[in-house]
Amino acid sequence: MVVFPNCKINLGLSILQKRDDGFHDLETIFYPVKFNDALEIITSGSSEKEIEYSSSGIQIESTEENNLCIKAYYQIKKDYPDLPSIKLHLLKAIPTGAGLGGGSSDAAFTLKLLNEKFHLNIPEQRLMSYATQLGSDCPFFLKNIPSLATGRGEMLEDFPVDLSGYYIALINPGIHINTGWAFAQLTPHRPEKSTREIILQPISDWKENLQNDFEEPIFNAYPEIKNIKDELYKMGALYASMSGSGSTVFGIFNKEISLTSFTKKNYFTKWIKC
Repeated sequence: MVVFPNCKINLGLSILQKRDDGFHDLETIFYPVKFNDALEIITSGSSEKEIEYSSSGIQIESTEENNLCIKAYYQIKKDYPDLPSIKLHLLKAIPTGAGLGGGSSDAAFTLKLLNEKFHLNIPEQRLMSYATQLGSDCPFFLKNIPSLATGRGEMLEDFPVDLSGYYIALINPGIHINTGWAFAQLTPHRPEKSTREIILQPISDWKENLQNDFEEPIFNAYPEIKNIKDELYKMGALYASMSGSGSTVFGIFNKEISLTSFTKKNYFTKWIKC
């Protein structure tokens, strides 16, 4: 059985405060985007190894201990010991460490696929609990609809934002941003207007009001990423922003245009019609 884990973009991202548990409270809109990996699970019948993992496409630097798909399998196996041994293959197309949530999506889709394929009938709330343990944005990919995310990103509220008919350009310059470093550069604060308020305004108003708090420190450290955002606006983007803690920058357009400005060999570019 094959599924196609998609990525997401962040529409606005405010880091509100640091919590006693070391995490941060945030506010953002997670918006699903039709750009996908492919994930296949088959029963292996092996009595020696519970999960045989393989991947192709973009190279993933992970070990069995930190691979989220493998972790997802063992989370379920712990509570459902009759879960059979499997072979899992991941075809990776979404850039890793790019602020697009690709790894979290792969993990969430692994949970969903195991539940469906092996008829485990795991209640939705338990699946959400598994996802939360895997990563703060994993629960979003179980819902996979535009959502206002608060808390660490795991508290989700369906939100009426619709980009149907628009085009999204994704530009990733191949720069790896350390998330821990990025958080350390921030001074948490509550903005004058919440993401909830701003996102309900016309897209033409987002440029001046809808901010990603990570942009300032990351743009200072990596001016090349800021240049991408500036170039997208020169090309006619209605709104452009870095997604998550980067380094992918996206632009929302009325129509598809040429991305030849971003043809450096280390750049990844993708057009998506919403």
